[in-house]
Amino acid sequence: MSEITKTMDARGSYCPGPLMELIKTMKKSQVGDILEVWSNDEGSAKDIPVWVKKMGHEMEHSIKEIDYWKIAVKKMK
Repeated sequence: MSEITKTMDARGSYCPGPLMELIKTMKKSQVGDILEVWSNDEGSAKDIPVWVKKMGHEMEHSIKEIDYWKIAVKKMK
């Protein structure tokens, strides 16, 4: 697993909150940064990978913890 550059704790926020937090942080990040979102919104585990693919970034991992997801994305451009 690659080193996480920035972690956003979006637990308690619901769609589209976690994705919007990722997008906001992505805009301030450098190419190659790995951003991890923590979300307890089940929709994030589906929506974020779709957005990542559409935007040309790369999924690092999507890990289901006991009560939330850890979703990491590598900024590619």
